[in-house]
Amino acid sequence: MMKETAYWISLAHIPKWGYKKINSLIVKFFHDFQIPIDEFFHLDETDWKNKFHLEDKDINDLKKAKSEVASNSFLAESLLNQGYEILPIISSDYSKTLKENLKTSNSPPILYLKGNKNILGENSVAIVGSRNASKKALDFADNIAKLASNKFKVVVSGFAKGVDKQALDSAIKYKGQSIIVLPQGILTFDSGFKKYYKQIIDGDILVLSTFFPKAPWKAELAMARNPIIYGLAKEIFVAESSDKGGTWSGVIDGLRKGRKIYVLKPEIDDNNANNLLIQKGAIPVDFEGNELYKEYDIVENHLLVSAEEQVETYDLEKKIHEILTVKPMTATEILAKLDIDWKIKKMNNYLKKLNFIQFEKSGRRNIYKLRESIERFQHKLFDNS
Repeated sequence: MMKETAYWISLAHIPKWGYKKINSLIVKFFHDFQIPIDEFFHLDETDWKNKFHLEDKDINDLKKAKSEVASNSFLAESLLNQGYEILPIISSDYSKTLKENLKTSNSPPILYLKGNKNILGENSVAIVGSRNASKKALDFADNIAKLASNKFKVVVSGFAKGVDKQALDSAIKYKGQSIIVLPQGILTFDSGFKKYYKQIIDGDILVLSTFFPKAPWKAELAMARNPIIYGLAKEIFVAESSDKGGTWSGVIDGLRKGRKIYVLKPEIDDNNANNLLIQKGAIPVDFEGNELYKEYDIVENHLLVSAEEQVETYDLEKKIHEILTVKPMTATEILAKLDIDWKIKKMNNYLKKLNFIQFEKSGRRNIYKLRESIERFQHKLFDNS
């Protein structure tokens, strides 16, 4: 187990290899050839080239990674002896929520943990926002954390000051559970482990990192951590955002991936970019986290159904799903089947926000089809439960 873990560490942190490239290789050796990772690393270069279609540069990168296994064995031993856990993406304990939200292309190949890993299987809520947050934003974060804790939902926090820290502190205050997603290696969080020792021992906090265990805090790691925060959550609430920075980029990235993201509706005199996020497709909510379809005009955002149209979102999505089980269609064809009074542009924008749909260009037309048939195979490869 110790030695196998060292191979996972070596593979997961090959420089300039993205998650997609690493995970594609894991699919090949673990699923296609059913080879354990240590055996894969002991194959000769001919097998790497012929069986796995690796180029010379990739082979050199793997040879360098293999040369680091010995030192990573000491690192793995140290981690395990100190109570840390290391979960590769093929582990049955790996977060299914993370894989579902980020897919194979964007899921980290390895997770470093300390605390109650069972938290990964619970319903979860990410509460995010500005570091220099207003009192209103902090109060909103506190309230959403309270509501989540009362419903036994785990609060996901990025441990930044402001909204993130408020969400974590409130989850603890209301006797809830939380995941701290680090912007650094897990071995550099000594002060945090001391501060939250009791909550970790009690099973109420899980500390998680995707970076090399000794990596210090860096701004780029903080940015890279944001998709993991959102990926670990089944619901995402934004208390407050500016028009740039980590929260903004994280929400925009989440919306591009088809996530539903809830944003506190701003008042006229609020100095934030919440309205801009709503215009880009985020869903406005009140202080209690309730959606504001009927009170907030979002027809111009081309995302959700307006009150005047009186079409429930769930029913509409269900109908669209049923329509596309027959065959891929254009927005015009889908509109004809739904028989609702929408413009083609609005239908196109709405369809692009649904996470069970993907589209392809055919000339000037978008052809929509169900994503499930494509993603099901990749999910299955990494799901041993």
